[in-house]
Amino acid sequence: MARYISFRRPDGTPSFGRLDGETVHDLGAQGAAAWLKDAVAGDLSALATTATYGCTEVRLLPLIPNPNKILCVGLNYATHVAETGRDQKEYPAIFTRWADSLIADGEPLVRPPETTRFDYEGELAVVIGKGGRRIPREKALEHVAGYSVFNDGSVRDWQRHNIQFTPGKNFPGTGGFGPALVTPDELPDIAEQRVQTRINGQLVQDQPVSDMIWDVAFVIEYCSTFTTLEPGDVIATGTPGGVGDKRNPPLYMKAGDVAEISIGKVGTLTNPVIDEA
Repeated sequence: MARYISFRRPDGTPSFGRLDGETVHDLGAQGAAAWLKDAVAGDLSALATTATYGCTEVRLLPLIPNPNKILCVGLNYATHVAETGRDQKEYPAIFTRWADSLIADGEPLVRPPETTRFDYEGELAVVIGKGGRRIPREKALEHVAGYSVFNDGSVRDWQRHNIQFTPGKNFPGTGGFGPALVTPDELPDIAEQRVQTRINGQLVQDQPVSDMIWDVAFVIEYCSTFTTLEPGDVIATGTPGGVGDKRNPPLYMKAGDVAEISIGKVGTLTNPVIDEA
């Protein structure tokens, strides 16, 4: 299964490539920065290798380090709607994250000093390959470049200052994205994959993607109605029930914890937790 990653080369310049065991095949032009979002509209498998590195020679970046948009779907699993005590709505809740709120696989999630309610949310991420506006549902999956894993880390008290989500979703370094992109041809059974979150090895979320209230095709149709989707845009599709804020007793992430989110064949995103210095 081909997996595509974003990384910094040994000289520090950003690039993207294909992961093959312990070898990274650089697919970006040498001597300059190269970005995965600029390549996802084409055939990634047709790109030629321009250099190779061992995995230990590069530093992973968030899968799409510089997306034009990160759109997040709230309350997209009935189990999560139920645990929040909210009513089921006719349309999904949509909010945004900024790129600097995300870190790569293996990098530490940063708990800010303003909170003791730092929560996890395991989610399937969709990366847009072919852009468009008012994309019909029946053609929506043709616009998907691939899938990855997302931790929509949440500063719950700041999220609940009012009815909007934005402050609690955008503290720097509080969310994870990666490690790799898996293309749709490798995952025809994406709905059968399970979103599983573990905190220090304890399974706290476990639900199939098929349980989403609004599936990937609907979400693309809906979001592309109010904004133009562009190559490299990211949609985080929502989290199952089992978030720490709604457990009894609550389970919040703290320094020394390890958050691990697995989505079947898509991969596993692992991040330790530290306190902001």
